[in-house]
Amino acid sequence: MVGNRDFDTWLSNFKESIADYSYYVDFDKVVSNTDKIKIELNLLNSLIGSKNIERDFRNLVEKYPEIIKCIPILIAVRSSEIKIIDDSGELTYYFNKPNLSLDYYINFMYKIGLFDMISNHIVNNLVDYVLGVETGLDSNGRKNRGGKAMENLVESYIKKTGCRYKKQMCIADVQRQWGIDLSNVSNKGKAVKRFDFVVESKGQIFGIEVNFYSGGGSKLNETARSYKMIAEESKNIDGFKFIWITDGVGWKSARSNLKETFDALDNIYCIHDLKNGIMEKIFLLSNR
Repeated sequence: MVGNRDFDTWLSNFKESIADYSYYVDFDKVVSNTDKIKIELNLLNSLIGSKNIERDFRNLVEKYPEIIKCIPILIAVRSSEIKIIDDSGELTYYFNKPNLSLDYYINFMYKIGLFDMISNHIVNNLVDYVLGVETGLDSNGRKNRGGKAMENLVESYIKKTGCRYKKQMCIADVQRQWGIDLSNVSNKGKAVKRFDFVVESKGQIFGIEVNFYSGGGSKLNETARSYKMIAEESKNIDGFKFIWITDGVGWKSARSNLKETFDALDNIYCIHDLKNGIMEKIFLLSNR
């Protein structure tokens, strides 16, 4: 229990998702990334259905060597450097500044399956194909967008209080600005390096960490242990309070570790708490 709160009841309010319409795909980014190589992709389109793709590819590269840089995204790789292990050992292909002869890149196109895909009309337009690839790769950014959505949500509640606050503030900057010794909290620089938000109210400084986990994983246990340590080490720091705002059904797979932190940290909250006015109670109505 924290105050009069029951952990199981508190956890039962955790949400499955806080996704908004921008969460799933950043189409502006998808289109922008594709547009950067649109000319080169259209040049490669001339190879679709080729009856002699090796010859045609060789001629195209000799005339327009810049098309080489498009190859990684055709196999859903963002890096301009690709390592391959074959019978002769390990090869490193550079695509922005080719480091091997054209014959090596032709072999790459054969072995990786791109020549087959292009010459056999498996795709009809490489610009459209890359738009699809970029859309798929962009889904990997959902984790970051989920974290950003949680930060935006928390910030909206902080703004309603009217308190002064700063975002992404380093512990060292907090110490310099308010003269608070946070060396225990940072474990001499080895733990949390910055707070998502720092709020100033009624002579108190509040360091706030924010996250949302829709899925489980070992990171949740690490996070809970880390914040439990910060909670314990910040209890005796005059003028400073540590707040953790978290949510997401992923915590149900790491409930025991979360409960340990819940028991140790008075100021641990979820979205349900925000909706019930916890920010006003902390910053405006009390000196907890």
